[in-house]
Amino acid sequence: MSEQPVVRTTEGLVRGRWEPRRAPERHPEPQDDRELAVFRGIRYARPPVGALRFAAPAEPEPWDGVREATAFGPVVPQSGPLPAESAGASEATDWLTLNVCTPDPGAGGLPVLVWIHGGGFISGTAGDPLYDPTVLASAGLVVVSVNYRVGAEGFALLEGAPANRAFLDQVAALRWVARNIARFGGDPDLVTVAGQSAGAGSVAALLTMDRARGLFRRAVAHSVPGNHCTPALAAEVTAELAKLLGTAPTAAALAEVHPWRLASAVTELGAALPARAARWGRLAQGGIATVPVVDGEVLPGSPWSALTEGVDLLVGHTRDEFRLFAVLSGRHGAFTEEEARRTLEFFAPHPGGPEAYRSAFPGATPSELLEAVQSDALFRVPSLRLAEANTAAGGTSHLFELALPAPALGGVLGACHGLDVPLAFGTLDAPLARQSLGDTPPPEAVRVSEELRRAWVRFATTGDPGWPAFDPDGLLTRVLDARSQTVRYPEQNARRIWAGHPLTAYDLR
Repeated sequence: MSEQPVVRTTEGLVRGRWEPRRAPERHPEPQDDRELAVFRGIRYARPPVGALRFAAPAEPEPWDGVREATAFGPVVPQSGPLPAESAGASEATDWLTLNVCTPDPGAGGLPVLVWIHGGGFISGTAGDPLYDPTVLASAGLVVVSVNYRVGAEGFALLEGAPANRAFLDQVAALRWVARNIARFGGDPDLVTVAGQSAGAGSVAALLTMDRARGLFRRAVAHSVPGNHCTPALAAEVTAELAKLLGTAPTAAALAEVHPWRLASAVTELGAALPARAARWGRLAQGGIATVPVVDGEVLPGSPWSALTEGVDLLVGHTRDEFRLFAVLSGRHGAFTEEEARRTLEFFAPHPGGPEAYRSAFPGATPSELLEAVQSDALFRVPSLRLAEANTAAGGTSHLFELALPAPALGGVLGACHGLDVPLAFGTLDAPLARQSLGDTPPPEAVRVSEELRRAWVRFATTGDPGWPAFDPDGLLTRVLDARSQTVRYPEQNARRIWAGHPLTAYDLR
């Protein structure tokens, strides 16, 4: 096509570009010669700097003429050991942007998938090659991916600023979708919000938020995290951040700190968290200081207790969630008995949880016990509980577990955290995907990728991923493996150990 696609949004005209469709791995040649219309870096809110620093997102200003939309927006200030800063990113401030990939901007009524990236609530970007939308869009979805504030910009509890600004950003992006997605061929009444890890935690939060009501119809949540904190704990975190920076713990004072310097302070505090375990408890064990705050206003409560209106929900986790972090730290198989004891004390439910784990896994090594309780507390139990809460609220939940082990590194990663992302997107050749799947993914990985991707497309279109709904009696769960099957929830040890124990926000000890 000679002319590049142009769409009129409510703020102004944007020009994207035509890009080739991408077929599934087993069919390397596109099935037709039509192209996808791709738009990148569209502003859905004003840059949150200057007078808007730490404020709720403000609607974008209109513009004249045609604005180019061919490059991803700048990376949001990042924290953690591997921040995704790129050349010039520290000076760019137009962080609140989104991207749209559509199979037909002239169509009408196509299902829409809005992707919220992960990254531990402190990092991540919608432009990650893992999230390349072209396979999903080629299957008929309009795919929207969103950048939002992370770390202290998005989650630090500040005097003079709203809490959980990252969630407010996501709501603003969903409002943009409601206003504009029909002009890209999508149906604003057929929106599915989706995410993995911190993105799944965001999805879970949106399910409870009144201001997000009516902005999406369905939800996909992979590896829902359980790390929320109380305002009292969040206030101490902000005080420590301010102390590191030599300033006051207020929005006005921290607004004088360069955003990337504030992000680096979050990294510094994260590295020092273990020394604060006596006071900060579970938060100190997780390595991430700035997490969502159950403030009672933006986030009315933990999703497992505050979800009151159910939706169509596709939710699941991997079998070996914590294995990735154990391998990356170089500690897999090497945790000591004392480390296992301390981790069980912090994360197993009380009373009786630490002893219950030892009874449920007789003969387990310290590393196996530590990985089991961390997998359960951080992701597996929160994912299961979200399915239960959504069903109890009148929604329909479909549950899955990814059990296919990653073939790379001799299989040491198992079915680890994050393995499901390239499988769902069909991005098995992305650089990070190759680290777990290898340069040539085995046939079983290709097959599971096809099953999971088709489940996403079918779910976003009809609300049914292709297996029976979960209910408290049958507990039916799709186990994705070399030979996938629908069975009773496979992590029965975790379910029994955590029965009767509510998931609570991290608090001061």
